[in-house]
Formats: sequence, structure tokens, C-alpha cells
Amino acid sequence: MNDPLLVVKTSLKPLQAPLHQPFRVAGGQHESLDNVLFMLQTAGGARGFGEAAVATHITGETIEQTFKNLKQAGAWLTAKSINDYLNLSARLHERLPDNKSAVAAVEMAAFDALSRHLRLPLWRLWASRPKTLRTDITIVIADLEETEDKAEAFYKKGFRAFKIKIGRDMDLDFKRVEAVCRITARSKIILDANQGYSARQTLQFLKSLSKIGIVPDLIEQPVPKADWEGLKKVTRESRVCVCADESCSSVADVLSIIKEKAAGAVNIKLMKSGLVHALAISRIAHAAGIKLMIGGMMESNLAMTASAHLAAGLGYFDFIDLDTPFFIKGETARNPYLSHDGVYDLSRVKAGIGITYKG
Repeated sequence: MNDPLLVVKTSLKPLQAPLHQPFRVAGGQHESLDNVLFMLQTAGGARGFGEAAVATHITGETIEQTFKNLKQAGAWLTAKSINDYLNLSARLHERLPDNKSAVAAVEMAAFDALSRHLRLPLWRLWASRPKTLRTDITIVIADLEETEDKAEAFYKKGFRAFKIKIGRDMDLDFKRVEAVCRITARSKIILDANQGYSARQTLQFLKSLSKIGIVPDLIEQPVPKADWEGLKKVTRESRVCVCADESCSSVADVLSIIKEKAAGAVNIKLMKSGLVHALAISRIAHAAGIKLMIGGMMESNLAMTASAHLAAGLGYFDFIDLDTPFFIKGETARNPYLSHDGVYDLSRVKAGIGITYKG
């Protein structure tokens, strides 16, 4: 009997768009959205869309590498059934150990096509109803004036959770955090150093903030990803919950975090682990009492909404950081399930992820 979930065709193309402002973090910045769109079609006519978000300054991946690997992955995937997604995922991780965004793109497209074939929204694979999500908004690294202007503008739009990028200049970071807290009174505050500080600097920075009455809700990846002792030190000695991002990219990583009590939260990103492993990491961390953030790289509405399906379906994420569509200009920023003030409501998605592209 013919299998309607056999892959009969794959294709890929650039997914590019300008930004409203450079997305600056401690280790580099995005000047534009510059990703790869992966598409597949099954024998039964279902189409699936996936996105590889390349962040060279964070992961070391490149567009050229990702295009090459996705082209090879598409050829390998042809004539295989996406119904066997667990085995396909395992093989993809073996083939692409250093290009997880490519793994994420293929898995995203496969799950999109599978749920479209089933005529179900993607979140329905994990729950009977989706949880409504409200994302934070990122205040990127900038001078004090730009920081104040952006914080005020987003606050007026209705955002009440702010993720402040820090990690380049402690003195300026302090002024920027103080300004955002003053402008966005009673909002949730998350700090993200993107590996920019040492443990000593982080503890000093948090102590200085505490003296003026600022206690963030979370501090994300304060130290370099390989500095496990530093991560544990900040976790032990700070009253602020510490979130591992770059330090948590696999099931092995989250198991180490749990065993060593290295962090109180982990950031789940499809681009770090693919969808199948992201699901496993989420469930393991939640079972162990670790708080969860859902985040991403510089991603279009396709990948951001796929991540939203995961978080809305599982229903137990503590921090939602799916805001990059608000930094993108043009078609890739349009989303019928995302409000102007950052609320994802996926109850109206009829099938799949709910975001499509021509091609």
C-alpha cells in the first residue's frame, strides 16, 4: 500500500528580510534576517515548511554550510516516510552534528507536513487545547538614549515583560537596566548577558542592582557556555534565578544541569536541538523542577510560531521569548496568530504550523 507520508519532493531558498534596528547582543549582531527556508511535499499532497535560523556569532554555523547540508538532507529524505520521525531525527543528528539549525528546519517541515496531513494544528500533537502565550520584548544592546526610546515605545504598545541584553559594558549596562526598569514600572525584567560576563562580574552586577531596589526575574547565560563552575557559582550565590541558554543544547546538557544543580532554568530553542530533542529536553527539565523558557535566534514568523506551538501545547513554560517578528520588516513579520502587544493565540490554526510561503 502506498504511504501518503512518503517525501516526494524537497526544495530550499533564502529567507531574508531587513530589520527595524540591528539586533545587538554581547557577542555580535544581526543586521538582517538571513536564514534558509526548507520545504517538502509528501505523496499524499501535504506540504511542510521549515526554517534554519543561522546565528554565526553564536553557533558558528554559516549560511553556505546550511544550504549545502539542507540540500543533501533533502536528497536523503526523499522516498522516506515522515511518519518515522523519531528515526529520521536520530539520523539527522548523526549526519549534522555541527549544524543543528539545519536539523531544526527539516524536523519543522516534517512535523508541519505530518500535522497538515492529519488536519490538526501542530500543538494538537501534545495537548487538547493550546495555552495562550504572551512574549517578552527584547531591548538590544544600544546607547542609553536608544534604550530608553525603545523601552518607552514597547511599553506603550502593551508589553509588560522586557528582556534586556547586556554583557559588553557593565557601567552602561547598569544605566540601561535602571532606565528600562524606571520606564516600564512593574514589568517582568529578564537580563541576558549572552556569555558576556564572568561569574564575579555577574554577582557584582546583580548586587549593584539590588542596592537600588532592582531584582530581575531571571538572568540568562551570564558566563561562557563552557564555564560550568561559573554558572554553578552564580546559581548558588545569587537570589536571581539563572537560566542556561548556550550551555544547554542537548539532552546530555540538561541532565548535567539537573545533576550538578547548575541552573534554575533552561532556554529551549529549536535551532539548538531540533524539535524532537527540544521536546525531550522540555519534558526532562519540567519533571526535574527546572523552569523553562522558550526562545529562538533571529527567526521569521515560521520558526517563531513553530516554537509557540511547542510551548502552547506543553503548557508549562515559565518565560516566553518569541519576539523576533517585532524586529523584522515585511512579509516574514506578518502573523494572524500574534497580536501587536505580543500575544500568541494558536487556537485558530487549522492545520500544521499555520504559516506558509510560496515556492
